[in-house]
This record gives sequence, structure tokens and C-alpha cells, in this order.
Amino acid sequence: MEIIIKGASEEFAEKLVALAAQHHAELSISTVRPGWTVDRAERYLRDLTAGSRQLAEMVAVDGDGYIEADHLRSVLGALNGPSNGLKRAVDRGVRNGWWPEGTPKPITPVSDPKNPSWHQNIAYRMDQELVPVFREAITRIATSKKADTTEEPK
Repeated sequence: MEIIIKGASEEFAEKLVALAAQHHAELSISTVRPGWTVDRAERYLRDLTAGSRQLAEMVAVDGDGYIEADHLRSVLGALNGPSNGLKRAVDRGVRNGWWPEGTPKPITPVSDPKNPSWHQNIAYRMDQELVPVFREAITRIATSKKADTTEEPK
């Protein structure tokens, strides 16, 4: 028997297993937590287009989790393509089973609080606890690219 429960607390899952045991059923708990690990961040970054990846790297590295949209525009040009790519990659990762449903977007746009009806973002941000996770993923990608280019031809 397989029962899948999404969004339940660990306490609820433990109670469910105890109830099943009372009826001589064998259940086990397998939890997959939504969130970002270095492995997930690396897969996310590798799945992005070049412009979206550059935006993500600039938020995590250059901005330490927060970067002005005007600065990004000066480097990348229009941000609608790269920013849409960030969201699509999260959705694609859920569809492909790379991370569970409910995994939050690692980078979110910041709207102007003084003019919320104007839809041009003023910045992009990443939660501070994610910055080191994504920096490590960026380092892994850069290290693997460097290793690929330094190998001798066969």
C-alpha cells in the first residue's frame, strides 16, 4: 500500500503511521522537504538560459542577495526574459521531479512600495540563507567548466 500525503506536518505523519500500526498495516514515512540545497541550486542554475543565469549570479554574488534592477538592466538589457526564465525553471523542476512542489522561488522581484501599480521592478532579492547555497552551486559550475577546459584531448 502506498499513501502520498503532501503538505502534512511530521507530527501528522507520525500519527498516521501509529494508526496504521494499530491495524497491522506497514507504512513508512518518506519526506521530501521543499527548499534549496546546493545540489538543487546547481541543477536550477544549469537549467537557466544564459541571461537568467547571469541575473541569478549577480543577485547571489554581486548583490549579496539584493541587487537594483537598474544595475541589472545596464548589464542585461530588458529583464522580462531573464526574470521569466527564473520562474519557469522552478516550475520545470517540479514537473521533472528535481524538487518537490512548494519549493519557493529562490529569487523574487521587488516592486516599488511607493508606486505598486507601476509594474517595473526596482530590485531582485534572494533570502540571506540561500546566498551561500547558491554561491556554492555557482562555484561548482565554474569549477566543472574549468576542469572541462583543462583536460587534455584524447
